[in-house]
Amino acid sequence: MERSQWGTRAGFIMAAVGSAVGLGNIWRFPYVAYENGGGAFFIPYLFALLTAGIPILILEFTIGHKFRGSAPLSFFRMGGKKLEWLGWWAVFVSFIISCYYAVIIAWAMRYTIFSFNQAWGTDTEAFLFNDFLNLTVQPGQTGGIVWGVFIPLAIVWIITLGILLAGVKKGIELANRIFIPTLVVIFLIVVIRALTLDGAAMGLDAFFKPNFEAIMDPSVWVAAYGHIFFSLSVAFAIMITYASYLPKKSDITNNAFITGFANSAFELLAGIGVFAALGFMASQQGVAVADVASAGVGLAFVVFPQIINEFPGFNGLFGALFFLSLTLAGLTSLISITETYVAGISEKFGITRNKAVAFGGGLAALISILFATQGGLFFLDLADYYINQFGVAAIGLVEVVLVVWVFRKANLLQSHANGISDIHLGGWWKFCLGVITPIVLGYMMFGLLRLNILKQFDTETGNYEGYSNMFTLFGGVSVALAAIVLGILFTLGKWHKDHAQFEENK
Repeated sequence: MERSQWGTRAGFIMAAVGSAVGLGNIWRFPYVAYENGGGAFFIPYLFALLTAGIPILILEFTIGHKFRGSAPLSFFRMGGKKLEWLGWWAVFVSFIISCYYAVIIAWAMRYTIFSFNQAWGTDTEAFLFNDFLNLTVQPGQTGGIVWGVFIPLAIVWIITLGILLAGVKKGIELANRIFIPTLVVIFLIVVIRALTLDGAAMGLDAFFKPNFEAIMDPSVWVAAYGHIFFSLSVAFAIMITYASYLPKKSDITNNAFITGFANSAFELLAGIGVFAALGFMASQQGVAVADVASAGVGLAFVVFPQIINEFPGFNGLFGALFFLSLTLAGLTSLISITETYVAGISEKFGITRNKAVAFGGGLAALISILFATQGGLFFLDLADYYINQFGVAAIGLVEVVLVVWVFRKANLLQSHANGISDIHLGGWWKFCLGVITPIVLGYMMFGLLRLNILKQFDTETGNYEGYSNMFTLFGGVSVALAAIVLGILFTLGKWHKDHAQFEENK
């Protein structure tokens, strides 16, 4: 069976960058940098990019390119069923993430419309939680469907699954060729306009002012590694799947460096735009930037609407462009996340791509309705915390340990990448993967486990966000465990005959 391929190298790079550039680049990175040393944070950030981010990108690009399959199939061809489960684990983590990630894109899509007349009013926080999300139930309760979220959610899935049905070249590649340049142009307009605002310089000073004492704190380095790891879409099964569609003659290492630095460039651009806007808001209110700076949902859907309210001139257009950029960044990531299980299901069971999209994507769309209910935000918050902390980071740690130390495939993969790439890998690559990355990820996982265990014995804080034991167990812990359990169960089945045999690239 002939494998789908990208039409051009640029198409692959745009798709990989589209996967890496997501909501976190805009609403997470600026605050992480600000909180961890400002301008000085770029030292550990760059070090983490070069010693963990790009080396793991090269690893996953090489695995996908050499073994020509989705993450489960590539790991199966590398190490048999003893390694296949790791690919399925990553696939099911991606499946869970896609279910709630689509809902956040739906919020951004709806807020794009709200921007034109500032429908959120003056109390943007009350509007988000009370009027828009209708968050009137207790954590663990669903309540009814919030139709203002459900309708854009349906549109998000129609766009995503429609693109995937069109295939790799005519669907994913074509969409990213349109979405990524559009996203860059729109966000550049937002950033340039933000830089012209009163107080922008104050915001940029807060963002870039270096605190070199901060980088002596180990937690700052952990934050840098953690952000790089989550930002580049590694350990999601995405980059392995995408690289499997590359032609046999492809420059693996150059592609990884381009993808990594393009993602970082967009993050820097986001930091400039966000803090220029925060500086404007601080100057308007007569407060310090620290008093208005935030991250995540609060930044995007509470703080930015406040900024738009006080914006001089065409504030509706500025707001629409900002939320449209969030929508596009989210869509390119959702497409890549969904492709991981579409490819895995299609290859494992030998079904057509269309059936895999209908079954896998359709099931994810149905489950995502849970997050479009009145209690959806609580389910989203808990699932996101546990699947990110104990899914993605854990997979990355297990991946490098198994590939480098247990199955000892580093030399094989290095030889393959060097045979087709301009930049040759040396001892630095294996040292980064075999020593630096396991130590950092191991330290992160130990710290997270210790923190969560201690919380169980702290009567004041209790579980994450103070959620009940029952809700934490079934809405968070069980979700993270389900990904690995399902991964093991899927490994028990046989591969379709078209994929059971494999002749390695020469």
